[in-house]
Amino acid sequence: MSWLESLILGLVQGLTEFLPVSSSAHLRLTAAFAGWQDPGAAFTAITQIGTESAVLIYFRKDIANILSAWFRSLWDKSMRHDHDARTGWLVIVGSIPIGVLGVTLKDQIEGPFRDLRVTATTLIVMGLFLGVADRLTARDETGGRHRLPKQRKTLRDLNTKDGLVYGLCQALALVPGVSRSGATISGGLFLGYRREAAARYSFLLAVPAVLASGAFELKDAAETGHVSWGPTLFATVIAFASGYAVIAWFMKFISSKSFMPFVWYRIALGVAIIALVAAGTLSPHAAESGG
Repeated sequence: MSWLESLILGLVQGLTEFLPVSSSAHLRLTAAFAGWQDPGAAFTAITQIGTESAVLIYFRKDIANILSAWFRSLWDKSMRHDHDARTGWLVIVGSIPIGVLGVTLKDQIEGPFRDLRVTATTLIVMGLFLGVADRLTARDETGGRHRLPKQRKTLRDLNTKDGLVYGLCQALALVPGVSRSGATISGGLFLGYRREAAARYSFLLAVPAVLASGAFELKDAAETGHVSWGPTLFATVIAFASGYAVIAWFMKFISSKSFMPFVWYRIALGVAIIALVAAGTLSPHAAESGG
């Protein structure tokens, strides 16, 4: 991997990680359109450490409160009813599905799941799910001629069932094209949460899963030597900087805007990929990942 490739791929990772458009799909597509080798699942996982570091800094107060309350709840039973302590426990519960499936499906994630036809299909299907969820949310917020607006849930309403559903939605993002934030935000909207609450919990839930995945890939890469360390670490730093800017913008955007621009973008991109693969312009299979 060249330094130019790492710069561009790091920007793509940072710009798309927190938007409901799938960063892994965009990394795969960027490489395909540029004629580069597929950066691979290891590159994606390691650079995600950069974007999750941006989450740690942006939500540092929330995370500090959650960790403090969670640790105190280990020996103080009265703390187990505290909102922050409960959120900590639910993040653990929600991280179980992606942890189990990530290990179980590792070969598929690094192989068949990276087929562009799979990516295109998941871009379209999950885009439609997000669109339906967004419409339901808008209906609740605005009401109608014969209906009053419906009060949607905040993170204080989060319970074990909802936490597990969030976790199952997050696990879908193991397939490129799904989008971690897109899947979990859609799940949160279907569960009746406000847009901002769904996005905030989506970002918090991703922290342990992404950091664990990155650490696992770092260990594997160190043992096999299949990663170009200089360019990969450079891309991780670029992903951190651009990712932090995107978080700040996205949290303001969703407080008053619809997700529909992302829905139409996903559908259009998915259709374009299918057309290009069918025409033979793009190969559906990744070129062998380079170090």
